[in-house]
Amino acid sequence: MTLRTLLFAATSALTLSACATVPASLPPPTNAAVPSGPFVSATPGAVTPTALPPDWWRLYNDPVLDGLIDEANVQNTDVRQAVARIERARASLRGARADRTPQAQLSTSAGYGRTPPGQAAAGFDRDGALFSIGADITYELDLFGRISENVAAARGDLAAAQADADAVRVMVIGDTTQAYAAAASAAARLETARSIVALLDETVRLTRKRHDAGLADGLAVARIETLREQRASAIPAIEAQRSAALFALATLTGRAPSQLPVIAGERSVPLEIAAPIPVGDGSQLLARRPDVRAAEQRFMASSARIGVARADLYPRITLGGSATSTAQSISDLFSGGPLSFLLGPLINWAFPNREPIRARIDAANADASGALAAFDGTVLTALQETETALSAYARSLEQRRALAAAQAAAMRAVKITRAQNREGVVDSLQTLDAERTLAEARAALADQDAAVSAQQIAVFRALGGGWSVTAMVATRLAPLARVGP
Repeated sequence: MTLRTLLFAATSALTLSACATVPASLPPPTNAAVPSGPFVSATPGAVTPTALPPDWWRLYNDPVLDGLIDEANVQNTDVRQAVARIERARASLRGARADRTPQAQLSTSAGYGRTPPGQAAAGFDRDGALFSIGADITYELDLFGRISENVAAARGDLAAAQADADAVRVMVIGDTTQAYAAAASAAARLETARSIVALLDETVRLTRKRHDAGLADGLAVARIETLREQRASAIPAIEAQRSAALFALATLTGRAPSQLPVIAGERSVPLEIAAPIPVGDGSQLLARRPDVRAAEQRFMASSARIGVARADLYPRITLGGSATSTAQSISDLFSGGPLSFLLGPLINWAFPNREPIRARIDAANADASGALAAFDGTVLTALQETETALSAYARSLEQRRALAAAQAAAMRAVKITRAQNREGVVDSLQTLDAERTLAEARAALADQDAAVSAQQIAVFRALGGGWSVTAMVATRLAPLARVGP
């Protein structure tokens, strides 16, 4: 092949590369179920359509909680794994982009042998050592989008990994807040349970005193003592729940249980926001939820892989050149050894056996259809979770208001019956019933305070906030995801 022929082939290939149409990926997915207005379960007085702030936990105005979440965003093992997956996806993207650049390869060989008569090159002995060194440079023309679509797929994988990491942060922030709130609620319930037992201790003392004076029978004493022991029996279970919450908080922040600071468990008031909480609307929800973004990026990566598979239907053209020097001594390789070179395009085309390629295209289309269905499912699940959390939160507030009214009524009833008991108007059993009702009302209200706190956090978790303010965490943790030098 003459130099003119080589130049003509290279020019033709470059012209074809400029005119070729790259297979287009599928457009980003959309879902008609996304509401543009307020949520169906957005109850006035409980929530407000104001946009949710990224660092929603700061609405609690608790510096201890803020510090714990900052530590969890750095030390939590799930976050560190998610960052490692980002690094892996980023490395894959660099590898895909590297296919756009020329590839060079250097090869050397050395050996001793005999060349058959008549085949030895001029100036070479038939027997002896033979050394060679060569270099190859190749560049694939992306005529039909194989490389560009592969880069697009890798870019989608990276974006999905980043969204997955954001979803992990949302989960970790929610779990950390919930563990802290559970410990605080348990501490508040412990105070309530102990105060109830203390009041019942006083009632037991007074009932025994009345029994000794002949004003109450033994049944009244036995019943008030039974009530006292029943309420005291709840204390160990609440203490265990508080310990479990603190142990979970230690794990979430990357600590052993014994290393959790004492201050983390000192709060004894339920973690709640008294004002209506901001929730935004449906369109803001889907823009914020990282699992929705991850599903969208996986669909985009799958659609790009359709283009990768389709590109195999067409020839793969590579421009290349090679040069080789051969000599019977190492010193002659770069001076007196004969030099051979080759320039020209390489065409690789799987033809006529195209059925395996079409099978891969069909498989890629099926993957994209599955990814689209997964996206639609993620959108619907996000809406379901948010509406469910908003409805449960509104109902829990209603329930708390009713229990607070019940406790107030029970307290009034106790005051009345105690006064009437002192005056001899009612007997000890009626007073006991009033005491029991008050104890149950106080315990139920304390439990409901814990439930309201948990439901409030469930709303924030469903809304998917908390990831955008932790972008710095990936940078800070990147060295932790690397192993070796």
